[in-house]
Amino acid sequence: MSVAREGGSGRGPCALELCGRASFRDVVRFLAAVSSQEHAYPADELMPLTCRGRVRGQEPSRGDVDDALGKFSLTLIDSLDTLVVLNKTKEFEDAVRKVLRDVNLDNDVVVSVFETNIRVLGGLLGGHSLAIMLKEKGEYMQWYNDELLQMAKQLGYKLLPAFNTTSGLPYPRINLKFGIRKPEARTGTETDTCTACAGTLILEFAALSRFTGATIFEEYARKALDFLWEKRQRSSNLVGVTINIHTGDWVRKDSGVGAGIDSYYEYLLKAYVLLGDDSFLERFNTHYDAIMRYISQPPLLLDVHIHKPMLNARTWMDALLAFFPGLQVLKGDIRPAIETHEMLYQVIKKHNFLPEAFTTDFRVHWAQHPLRPEFAEIGKTLIENLNKYARVPCGFAAMKDVRTGSHEDRMDSFFLAEMFKYLYLLFADKEDIIFDIEDYIFTTEAHLLPLWLSTTNQRVFKKNTTSEYIELDDSNFDWTCPNTQILFPNDPLYAQSIREPLKNVVDKSCPRGIIRVREESLRSGAKPPLRARDFMATNPEHLEILKKMGVSLIHLKDGRVQLVQHAIQAASSIDAEDGLRFMQEMIELSSQQQKEQQLPPRAVQIISHPFFGRVVLTAGPAQFGPDLSKHKETRGFVASSKPYNGCSELTNPEAVMGKIALIQRGQCMFAEKARNIQNAGAIGGIVIGK
Repeated sequence: MSVAREGGSGRGPCALELCGRASFRDVVRFLAAVSSQEHAYPADELMPLTCRGRVRGQEPSRGDVDDALGKFSLTLIDSLDTLVVLNKTKEFEDAVRKVLRDVNLDNDVVVSVFETNIRVLGGLLGGHSLAIMLKEKGEYMQWYNDELLQMAKQLGYKLLPAFNTTSGLPYPRINLKFGIRKPEARTGTETDTCTACAGTLILEFAALSRFTGATIFEEYARKALDFLWEKRQRSSNLVGVTINIHTGDWVRKDSGVGAGIDSYYEYLLKAYVLLGDDSFLERFNTHYDAIMRYISQPPLLLDVHIHKPMLNARTWMDALLAFFPGLQVLKGDIRPAIETHEMLYQVIKKHNFLPEAFTTDFRVHWAQHPLRPEFAEIGKTLIENLNKYARVPCGFAAMKDVRTGSHEDRMDSFFLAEMFKYLYLLFADKEDIIFDIEDYIFTTEAHLLPLWLSTTNQRVFKKNTTSEYIELDDSNFDWTCPNTQILFPNDPLYAQSIREPLKNVVDKSCPRGIIRVREESLRSGAKPPLRARDFMATNPEHLEILKKMGVSLIHLKDGRVQLVQHAIQAASSIDAEDGLRFMQEMIELSSQQQKEQQLPPRAVQIISHPFFGRVVLTAGPAQFGPDLSKHKETRGFVASSKPYNGCSELTNPEAVMGKIALIQRGQCMFAEKARNIQNAGAIGGIVIGK
């Protein structure tokens, strides 16, 4: 289908050789290493820059982002069914055993109900779905006896106290061990939740009920959806972003298809697909009619006020709305899907990734990109950019700023749960998948739930009749999946004809960026710009590059080096932009070095004659290289490096080989000193202040 793939149609050479199949297989091999938790297990997430696991409470708080972490090996659970999709069945079996052996769901930690539902409950159910499928095939998982399902049921009961509100909308957070509103729970005083948080439960909760026969889970999820439907703004049929869980009043009255609402719409349509209840489709179509009437301003999707839907609520869009063209394809409304898809693709061509938010003239509003999978359809471009800009030795790192290419020490569990799965399926042939993917529906976290659940442990739930349903134009109600032969009758260029006028919409609105000019110059053979991490103050070529970028280097009396940029002194506008990027990177490096003072000091102990261990000196550990707290002590004789400052290639490598090199502080960066003594064969280094 044209909107699902960037290059052309069909399964020809473009979809394989030109679209990066070989490089993606390399990525898949990497997945196996990550799934074995080589660097992170049993932590919830991998920190790809420092090659260690992120454990909540042991790292600086990231606010609400950490609500997904519950000390329950989040990434392992979230990526279980990904392993089966990738035909890593042996690794899947080992991972399931590890979950059953090591994961504890009874932790005294406050977590997001929404994130725990879609990632952990969904991960357990997706793992169970494919475990029983493999067991039926007769080769793998023959020992499996619904253990993942029992864990899912245990977790489901732990989440149920969150629904103890008069409205039936769940509290946004819950303590896994103590529930809600107990003194030791440290939660339960919240009054607000987002629409997506309360409306993205029905697939997992209904599946849990259908698998186990315990109807209470589906009942609670349906009650929450019923309440949101009742509280829609009746004249516009739109819902707000945030709602009071006790009164039902809208706290934030802006409405869109992005953050805070997105998966509410997705689950209405998919609940109809999975459960076969017409009321879910009726509600979705009512909302969809309002979205296309007020929010869709092709190719843009702009938030509006629910009471004044003709009035835009903001002038920027967030990256989460990128899921919407895919939902439109599932509904069968192809033209607007292609229009928005093309616009988003052009934004990515401009910035390499979708910024967390971008303006209506396609400039960066929020520069972060946490490797979200909402726009995985552009497989070739995405794989190339992930490998070029996000891949690091221990994984893939989120982008701190898409403009500079700087990284965050972050790799969310959804990267393996969703991104890998989507990309593999995008390029996979039928024989690459060991089961029929058409027999399953994807949750918002890409977990697979079997469609046969619609007829299992089915109970007739009372249809919501508190408000009379408003009939819309019959053309808005499609009761079957779209057929491309009907959608594109005798017109193979249908999608291309829609895309063509939009191909330059971004460049017309957002002037051609310096970074894009730089990338084109690189393709023509020019040298890449100097990066802060590679800078050497003693390298004459680097100093000449600084001068071209308008950057001056000043040596301070205490041995430190100060950099100052004057863009007006740069040789060109491109060099000035490179200089700005270099300075931003240098500031980030400097801030990392300042964190050194916050770390526990390390000790240097002299154990040879005549001190015999009685002399102990405190030292600050470097902010690069191995984590000293996780490695054994380093012992060795010391030797002075020549030159003593260590800022150039050592002239006495035979003296420091196999020893700890002594280096004087100043004149260049620590990383440069470390590189030089390492090349000379030293086993460590001590930088001594003047």
